[in-house]
Amino acid sequence: MRRREFITLIGGVATAWPHSTLAQVSTKRPLIAWLSGGEQTASWVFVEAFLQGMRDLGYVDGQQFDIVYRFADGYVERLPALADEMVRLNPSVILAPASGPAVAARKATAKIPIVTPALADAVHLGLIANEARPGGNVTGISPYVEGLPAKQLELAREVVPGAGSIGVLANLTDAKAPPQLQELKGAGQKLGVNVVAAEADTPDDVEGAIRTLASQRIGVMIVLQTSMLLSERRKIAALVATARIPTVYGYREHVDAGGLISYGVDLRACFRRGAYFVDKILHGIAPGNLPVEFPTKLELVINLKAAKALDLTVPPSLVARADEVIE
Repeated sequence: MRRREFITLIGGVATAWPHSTLAQVSTKRPLIAWLSGGEQTASWVFVEAFLQGMRDLGYVDGQQFDIVYRFADGYVERLPALADEMVRLNPSVILAPASGPAVAARKATAKIPIVTPALADAVHLGLIANEARPGGNVTGISPYVEGLPAKQLELAREVVPGAGSIGVLANLTDAKAPPQLQELKGAGQKLGVNVVAAEADTPDDVEGAIRTLASQRIGVMIVLQTSMLLSERRKIAALVATARIPTVYGYREHVDAGGLISYGVDLRACFRRGAYFVDKILHGIAPGNLPVEFPTKLELVINLKAAKALDLTVPPSLVARADEVIE
């Protein structure tokens, strides 16, 4: 149930896999190339959010534009070849969901516009000059809020007050992960909490990393906000449920997949807003002249069903603060 309303970039999500996944592409319509580091099924909700944003602006897939897809399935080493393949299609815009695909696409082309709905560490990665005036061929939305990992750690301690050791499921090959882990360790030091990290670089590493954390008798776990870990959310939810580890996430999609609690930005809203950038580019505005945007909403989502399975009582004060509670 919805507990309170916030100002958001956009809202709502449609519910059908785009028909042009296998459809013949027209040479007469603009072509959008979706280059994802994640797995296709797990990416569905974000594809749909983007396509809904396009429909809001009067674009229907297969009528006003065509779209093609490539997915790296969580293996970042596949991205460069996929990016080269996309560039050879000469699309009007490359939609790179996150910084990893954006880096691969930018290395493959300095000319084709690149829109990234989850753009992190873009200046450091050389993708943009600055947020106000990106200057190159990359722009988008930066949903990574400074201070958010520390808030997630505080939330973890609120969920399990006696936890002296907090585990972190990390994926440090993702550019946005190291700053999150560094902030969590710093916040843990200040609070006198031991922060233990286990790294999963690929989907194959996830089970072993969670097993490692479980063996260290952590009281609660935090999953870093990375593309691969988000793509593997169903596997993660099942594994932590079996290991009986209360877990805090940055994206509500983890909670939708059976996770306990999330606190972070509305990522689907970012993808829907991504259509705004594509529309501007199709109307002739250079991506370098489109400022990077920042979401205006953080949401707290709690899954009481997951809490019950863990024999965990979520503090009523926390439930009262939630934007949405799954019961």
